[in-house]
Amino acid sequence: MKVAIVHEWLVTRAGSEKVVEEILALYPEADLFTLICALPPGQDDMIRGRKVTTSFLQNLWGARTRHRLFMPLMPLAVEQFDLSAYDLVISSSHAVAKGVITGPNQVHLSYIHSPMRYAWDLQYVYLAESGLTRGFRSALARLLLHYLRIWDLRTANGPERMIANSAYIARRIAKVYRRDADVVFPPVDVEAMPFSAQREDFYLAASRMTPYKRMALIVSAFARMPDKKLVVVGDGPELALVRRIATSNIEVLGYLEDDALRDRMRRAKAFVFAAEEDFGILPVEAQACGAPVIAFGRGGALETVVGPDSDRPTGLFFDAQTEESLVDAVRRFEEDPGRFTPENCRANARRFTREAFRASFKAIADAEIAKAGLKSAAKQ
Repeated sequence: MKVAIVHEWLVTRAGSEKVVEEILALYPEADLFTLICALPPGQDDMIRGRKVTTSFLQNLWGARTRHRLFMPLMPLAVEQFDLSAYDLVISSSHAVAKGVITGPNQVHLSYIHSPMRYAWDLQYVYLAESGLTRGFRSALARLLLHYLRIWDLRTANGPERMIANSAYIARRIAKVYRRDADVVFPPVDVEAMPFSAQREDFYLAASRMTPYKRMALIVSAFARMPDKKLVVVGDGPELALVRRIATSNIEVLGYLEDDALRDRMRRAKAFVFAAEEDFGILPVEAQACGAPVIAFGRGGALETVVGPDSDRPTGLFFDAQTEESLVDAVRRFEEDPGRFTPENCRANARRFTREAFRASFKAIADAEIAKAGLKSAAKQ
């Protein structure tokens, strides 16, 4: 059985790319298709020695560094991949990958990280963040998003089966595509996370510094708590803003390599997370290191963090993305931090191991392959 794996773009090794790595481990003979491949040295292990097919976007000026500007061309580009020689097609999709064209004698499984966020319920957030709320450019962007929604909805009929990365995304899939989806949580390398039962007197926040991650909100909240130390890790468009509003109790480190970040997770009193994420791997990694999580109570965090009403809690939630709500959550956490033990945090993180991902994904794939009368090519 010939297998093709399709992912939108490979320009950094983030959460969705880690999912692709695990799928490649299941199907080591698979060929990889991606619109743009520009992984930097040190992050390109997953493509070494593997056949990688890119689209015409790969050769357009600026596509490798500013790939999102080429979104209007991506539906056309992904439809140009000729996958007719493959029995099993697996798309890893948060934008257009699920739109590949397959035939009736092929099995297409689509792992959905999210329906196209900027085309659906987060359209207004993205327009505001991009300064496109009014004027001709705004009208053009809205027209483009309108046509992207039509294309996205049409291509939702292509996969035989959809797999969501969380129950939260499964609900979004049902809302947008009117389809059921299995839930398979993304893989977390729990065993690689250094664990410690000893916590130090600082809070940790880490993320890509884009507006929806709300890192500036976390910094502003801790600026109102001068007796609480906060360490901030990450880079991105809002790094300059975060540095500007940080007060003397806040240390902004910028980007750190994985080992350095995990060392902070191993020692932090708690990990603070203010984004509404589809899943959110960092809170799971923090728990694997023994750190409890203070998270915004929406999205995937509700599935990965065990709240204080449990007899084995691993964190607590705040209800609104405001400074006041986060300050109140920190106050509630400090009333009895001993409730959130490092051992319980580590045990909870084990629900999301790489082995659990592979077993769940393979079971779904094998069921569809058997239904189609094919023989599994998954690594045992």
